Amino acid sequence: MSKKLIKSGLIVSVMTLISRVLGLVRDVVIANVMGAGVAADVFFFANKIPNFLRRLFAEGAFAQAFVPVLSEYHAKDDDKVGEETRKLIAQVSGTLGVLVTIVTLIGVIGSPIFVILFGFGWFLDWLNDGPKAEQFELAAILLKITFPYLWFVSFTALAGAVLNTLGKFAVSSFTPVLLNVCIIVSAIFLSPYMPNPAYALALGVFIGGVVQFAFQIPFLIQAGALVKPKWAWHAEGVTKIRKLIVPALFGVSVTQINLLLDTLIASVLITGSISWLYYADRLLEFPLGLFGIGIATVILPSLSKLHAKQNGKEFSDTVTWGLKIVSLFGWPALAGLMVLAQPIVMILFMRGEFTEHTVLNVSYALFAYLSGLMSFMFIKVLAPAYYSRQDTKTPVKIGIKAMVANMAFNLMLAPFFGYVGLAIATTMSASLNAFMLYHGLKKDGVFSLTPQAWWFMVRVVIGAGVMAAVVYIVSPDFPVWLAMSFSEQLLKLITCIGFGIISYFISIALLGIRIKDFKVAKQT
Repeated sequence: MSKKLIKSGLIVSVMTLISRVLGLVRDVVIANVMGAGVAADVFFFANKIPNFLRRLFAEGAFAQAFVPVLSEYHAKDDDKVGEETRKLIAQVSGTLGVLVTIVTLIGVIGSPIFVILFGFGWFLDWLNDGPKAEQFELAAILLKITFPYLWFVSFTALAGAVLNTLGKFAVSSFTPVLLNVCIIVSAIFLSPYMPNPAYALALGVFIGGVVQFAFQIPFLIQAGALVKPKWAWHAEGVTKIRKLIVPALFGVSVTQINLLLDTLIASVLITGSISWLYYADRLLEFPLGLFGIGIATVILPSLSKLHAKQNGKEFSDTVTWGLKIVSLFGWPALAGLMVLAQPIVMILFMRGEFTEHTVLNVSYALFAYLSGLMSFMFIKVLAPAYYSRQDTKTPVKIGIKAMVANMAFNLMLAPFFGYVGLAIATTMSASLNAFMLYHGLKKDGVFSLTPQAWWFMVRVVIGAGVMAAVVYIVSPDFPVWLAMSFSEQLLKLITCIGFGIISYFISIALLGIRIKDFKVAKQT
């Protein structure tokens, strides 16, 4: 692996770490202000829908379709942005802009319809003047505030895709920090003046979208990539992206669709279900974003260039490198969070409206989500192996199968395990998705793990197991954690994590894992 790619991966991971830490701070503030009651359920719902669409119009399916085509155009240039590349950016930004504007207007005007579709339990209560009628009305209002975020973040993602293709990864990786800052500031300074703190948080989302968009513009100007948008539905480059993005809408966003379906079902479960799943998902997103999404962000442009150069050997080596990296950090993250789930949730969130009962409910959902952490990470690495080759048909077929399986799992598990069953169903469908992605690449002769790579992963799993045992021995029982002061809890948690990290790296070193295991041939 070239030093440039490793450096880029490090930059993205560091920036993502900053964003995730601030994301946790944001969630701590939200938990303190709203806990996991009615207002929290409604805000998370109103924030989830535009974020789901963001995955379609922004860094999800759009980026997976746009980056390979942009890389193909840019490969013809020198280091600077050429005229044809600028023309493509203008055409894509203009076409995307019109479509996103229409969707945003529909979302703002028709917000009650979205609430009916994805919060049907609230709608039924509203019709029958039930206990959740207030949630339906509040959700419809909040969605009008949060939906415009989609417009701004779509252009933010487009700018980020352009900058990533040019090798400038730091800017787009840092941008999410600004959203977290805006939500935190709004929660602290605006919520006291609002009839409901959810209004302040929704405004924070809207303001964050504006700030993120404005932040990218100077860097586009510096790169010579800021152009006047132009509608060009039938242009060659746009047509190619359109053909790629239609199936990618499902292929890359299956996880998000599954989470929305979880929300739909959770709306008919006991109050708090949506919030418990949200907080558990946020903790899951920390290692997933730091390692899985960080590595995926870096390897997509690299894989696209290698495919354009028909460098099959290094293409396979790059995918292997990605899987090794996420395994190296993902397995110990999974093991550590499993053992320390309850104390971590307690230390981060248990204050204000967030009670001991909420801690336990969130930890149960987190246990279920963590069982699929590595599947989520592998998807982030394996999916770009398809999209970089401009193959979106195969992932969509796999995605649809996984989504259908998720619904079946939901219906089987939710009646018996409630919201925890929804989390289990999500991880099961993700595991199926990851397996089918790998099987497809292997079947096509594009990529297959070597015996050396399999042995590497076995050693990592053993090391993570040793780490989990050490942390379990060092960590006291949950009632003991509860009896400690906050400073004692924090010190004990740091101690447990420290012992875990040391034992993990000693274990894998004794098992023979070395830095050379992450090297492949230099890119040409």
